[in-house]
Amino acid sequence: MQVSFIHTLICLIAGIGLIVLLTAKYRVHAFFALVLSCFVVGLGIGFPVTEVLTAVKDGFGNIMKSLGLLIVLGTTLGVLLEYTGSTQVMAGYFFKLTGPKHAALAMSLTGFIVGLPIFCDSGYIVLSGLSNSMARRTGISIVSTSVCLATGLYSVHCLMLPHPGASAAVGIIGAGFGRVMVLGLIVAVPAMVVGYIWAVKMGKRYTVTEQYQPEEELASNNQPAVLNAFMPVVVPIALIASKAFLPNATGLLKNILIMGDPVLALAVGVMLAFTCRRNWNKAEVGKLLQDGAEKAGGILVIIGAGGAFGAVLAATKIGDHLSAALPLAQLGLFFPFIITSLLKTAQGSSTVAIITAAGIVLPLLPALGLNSERGHLLAVLSMGAGSMMISHANDAYFWVIAKFSGMEMQPMLRVYSVATVLMGFTAISMVYLLSKLIS
Repeated sequence: MQVSFIHTLICLIAGIGLIVLLTAKYRVHAFFALVLSCFVVGLGIGFPVTEVLTAVKDGFGNIMKSLGLLIVLGTTLGVLLEYTGSTQVMAGYFFKLTGPKHAALAMSLTGFIVGLPIFCDSGYIVLSGLSNSMARRTGISIVSTSVCLATGLYSVHCLMLPHPGASAAVGIIGAGFGRVMVLGLIVAVPAMVVGYIWAVKMGKRYTVTEQYQPEEELASNNQPAVLNAFMPVVVPIALIASKAFLPNATGLLKNILIMGDPVLALAVGVMLAFTCRRNWNKAEVGKLLQDGAEKAGGILVIIGAGGAFGAVLAATKIGDHLSAALPLAQLGLFFPFIITSLLKTAQGSSTVAIITAAGIVLPLLPALGLNSERGHLLAVLSMGAGSMMISHANDAYFWVIAKFSGMEMQPMLRVYSVATVLMGFTAISMVYLLSKLIS
């Protein structure tokens, strides 16, 4: 069946518009918004209901196969690190390392490391008390410490596995988990640094009265040692990085690097997290594991719906129409960044933005010159950079920061929101630089 470019474009815009409308205005869960959009696009193109339904099921199932265990283990690791007080230990270590004069830098580093396994909103809620406390003790503006913590968490949330947006993009596009994790880390570092510099510079202009007291801290005898606190985060990353960059290892090393599979590496991280506390009882272990699984369930249905949306777009051959009508080859890796930026700014969620963008970008990879292992990697990183742009009043994380720091709208927009713009541009610049260096 031949469908005109205009018809195809209208269907695509209608599908995206429905996602934005339902999630941003009516607060409909992203799963339902994405699934409904599958049928809007598929039926609009002229597919029978059965074909659309088959594409939805296949797309959903393929994503679950590749990401299900990864997301469950990642969320469980985050739950365990929060519960054992490892996050506070990491923050305390960085504060001692940097000294009181650089408390803002300590919060950036804490956010960056803690944010590797923990989602940005959860991480901010857990650590906001420490940020407020540091501001009081050092005299540094709470705007600076709060935005430094927020941007440190945000930099890895948008770019790193096992966070849902980046994980979904990897599953939909088909990039390598290990290389995305390692190169995502490289891209996230300068983004974090830019967020830190902007927060320190602009935060001095604002004085904020604290409205929330620090979270109750664990007694020191219940906190894990510094090494124990860091091991569940550092070891999985090291294992995954080793496997990604030593693909041709042989003999004993090859057997050891089996543990670099992302699922096995995160399982190791979960086991190490249990060493962060000496005494456990069956009831609390059961509850924590249940919390991890339940939290993962909400994420998985969104990611699965994103995979379904991508499968429907691929089946409708939208890529052929757009590649013939638009100069996609000239845009290259900047196209995924632009699409994701627009979606993020319009509807607020980085996860929904990158998942939706991945479905759009997938059939366009050949036209963009990204239809290779290297191209898939760059496309995922480009979308991660775009998912930073722009966090403002329609983003739930924006309000988490405002609530737990006591900041008003003006400093939130001028300091935090502008920081996310600078971080996004920094990240895409790093992705472009990597495109010239990697093969």
